[in-house]
Amino acid sequence: MEDKTKRYFTDEIDTNDDDSLSFIAEFEENQPDSLSESDFAIEETLPVLPLRNMVLFPNVFLPVAVGRPSSLQLIKEVERKNGIIAVHCQKEQNEDNPGFNDLYPIGTIGRIVKIFHIPEQAPTVIIQGIRRAELKEIVQEEPYLLGKIDPLLDRKPRKSEEQEFKAVIDSCRELTTKYIKLSQLPKEALFGLNNIDNPLHLISFISNNLPIKIEGKIELLSKDSLLERSKYLLKILTAEVQLAEIKATVQMRAREDIDKQQREYFLQQQIKAIQSELGSGSQDKEIEELREQAKKMKWPKEVGQTFEKEIQKLERTHTQSPEYSIQLNYLQTMLALPWGIYTKDNLDLKKAEQVLDKDHYGLEKVKERILEHLAVLKLKGDMKSPIICLYGPPGVGKTSLGKSIAKALNRNYIRMSLGGVHDEAEIRGHRRTYIGAMPGRIIKNLMKAKSSNPVFVLDEIDKINRDRQGDPSSALLEVLDPEQNTAFHDNYLDVDFDLSKVMFIATANNLNTIPAPLLDRMELIEVSGYITEEKIEIARRHLVPKELEANGMKKGDVRFYKPALEEIIESYTRESGVRELEKKINKVLRKIARQYATEGKTSERIIQKKDLYDLLGAPEYSKEVYQGNHHAGVVTGLAWTAVGGEILFVETSLSRSKGGKLTITGNLGDVMKESALLALEYIKAHAEMLNIDYDVFNNWSVHLHVPEGAIPKDGPSAGITMATSLASAFTQRKVKANIAMTGEITLRGKVLPVGGIKEKILAAKRAGIKEIILSSENKKNIDEIQDIYLKGLTFHYVNNVKEVFDLAITDEKVENPIDFTTPEKTDK
Repeated sequence: MEDKTKRYFTDEIDTNDDDSLSFIAEFEENQPDSLSESDFAIEETLPVLPLRNMVLFPNVFLPVAVGRPSSLQLIKEVERKNGIIAVHCQKEQNEDNPGFNDLYPIGTIGRIVKIFHIPEQAPTVIIQGIRRAELKEIVQEEPYLLGKIDPLLDRKPRKSEEQEFKAVIDSCRELTTKYIKLSQLPKEALFGLNNIDNPLHLISFISNNLPIKIEGKIELLSKDSLLERSKYLLKILTAEVQLAEIKATVQMRAREDIDKQQREYFLQQQIKAIQSELGSGSQDKEIEELREQAKKMKWPKEVGQTFEKEIQKLERTHTQSPEYSIQLNYLQTMLALPWGIYTKDNLDLKKAEQVLDKDHYGLEKVKERILEHLAVLKLKGDMKSPIICLYGPPGVGKTSLGKSIAKALNRNYIRMSLGGVHDEAEIRGHRRTYIGAMPGRIIKNLMKAKSSNPVFVLDEIDKINRDRQGDPSSALLEVLDPEQNTAFHDNYLDVDFDLSKVMFIATANNLNTIPAPLLDRMELIEVSGYITEEKIEIARRHLVPKELEANGMKKGDVRFYKPALEEIIESYTRESGVRELEKKINKVLRKIARQYATEGKTSERIIQKKDLYDLLGAPEYSKEVYQGNHHAGVVTGLAWTAVGGEILFVETSLSRSKGGKLTITGNLGDVMKESALLALEYIKAHAEMLNIDYDVFNNWSVHLHVPEGAIPKDGPSAGITMATSLASAFTQRKVKANIAMTGEITLRGKVLPVGGIKEKILAAKRAGIKEIILSSENKKNIDEIQDIYLKGLTFHYVNNVKEVFDLAITDEKVENPIDFTTPEKTDK
């Protein structure tokens, strides 16, 4: 059965309502003008009735719909006594169980004079305000609030203030009368206003019935001085009357404008009818032009019917009406779209391959996929365009590759950045019912592309945001689904548009932030980072010529020697791509351009390695290099970051300490901390295999550290690195020189595969590593990598941690090894 009381938790009688005011006016006629404390005893502790959005003032009546169970219990018990309660407004109207801090401290002592029990509704209580009071504390919360109350005195005006007080009261009465006439308040309020002689009663009556914000009413109630209270009320009344006058003026002007528009509309219709009778009427020139353009469109029949229906609606709309421009913009948008306009694809595979090779070095997988699409298109003649997602670190050429693909296919190119998009309407558009509605960015960009089969790059698709305005990634599902995008529906356009011939190419840095359904609709192609040799070649072929032209120079003015480019790559940039390299080349050429501008050109300028300090300043990065194997517990690991691979060093040191605790430092995440704990537990479990005395774990504390503590690190890849570091520290044996490793471990010692293998291999090559230990399940990743990346590296594939130790830890002790003999054993 439904709980009837719950329906009224937020229900209240509005004291500005016509029926409520007339009811109170009739009720007040039969009541004394005011009550005083002498009429009854006010106790120090009173029941507290919290109100939502209502404030009770002294000497006035207030109807309250009571719905809360605690409030129902309160009025039931108070009704049997003297009916005296404390009435306080709560600060937040949504709070169902307010406490002391949820109530305004200033309220009013009131008396329940009548309770109306209405069937199937909350009872209505009529409360008469008696005196202002301050709530000191709540002494009881169940079954209803009970609080200590301190009655407040109203300070009357001094003799010198009486004339001013009378003037203020008269002004308040006059302004209230004016406000009632201007506003929608019932005229019965005037009768009540004119029959009140008591100034305090008058202030309370006006404050109670005027639509003042709760904060303003509390401020009025808080003032002890009647003069100050009346002045504050006068200030509020003045503002409300001015606002009411402005509203009345605006409404009058609006009515006049509407009458004028209607009159003009009827006159226009009469003129049209007369012209029609005379046979001299002609369609509006603007509408005629729209119809002429529509005749040339190659759109579907349904779209043509919609256009005709909308243009007829435009004909019926007056040109001065705001609807006219909205309707006109919509029709112009329909005409601006490239309905049935397609560019002819370049089906010459050799020429397309030459274009791709000219613009980009490497990236063989992407080029191969585009040429495959062209081959099928050449054989079949018609097919749906592929939806490709190029993912990889920044600066590797993902976005610029889209432009080259458009050039190779002879298609128009358009790019849309999705970074920071959080509103679904940006993709699908706004419905035309909204003011300022416009089509989504898909449709707007197709209008710019001027063809229905462009190469459409959706840049930074992994950086879409989701919030209360919708999920843009869900809107993209329709765009990127070949089965649905034949009839893409934009909310503004409100007709279907065929996107099946558009070649969508999305770019991303991190696949983990792309929703799985969206990821499933795209063909993923990894665009990995470049090795140093590739970067040098890219700089020679593309970056240097491009920056020479950008800085007002030509080929032959400046030439970079290979060692200089290599030094820029290794010492002035740290990235997988070439974006920062391009900036550094630009910086060098700007300096030379300045020299040419001031001193004049002489001969070709050769940039050598020794010149870089003067041109670029001191090196910004030290080359990551292997640091040797002279210390026990220092092992080289491999890590993946958003900008490519890196090597990292895991260091373990031991110190004599009872209990043998483990300390982990280096700004490590939870996964890496768990890997360290796993590695230590594995070493303890296999102490005998490693010839480690188990007492060592109880008498020596372990400190495991990963340098560069300012950089957060996480992930499972360092599992075998940490295990090897701990094993080396506890056995005091050297780790094999020039070896690095990556892999996750389990508690049983199994080595699991990890990701980012190609980036890690590039980092290892940069650091001079010769051998790499990987999980045997990562062998498939190595097989997919071109031989140029693997040259000079030896790979060891393992299944368990024991194999890692056999490969990585030598039998040779480090210099000055730790003596693990405990003092107790020495004494014996």
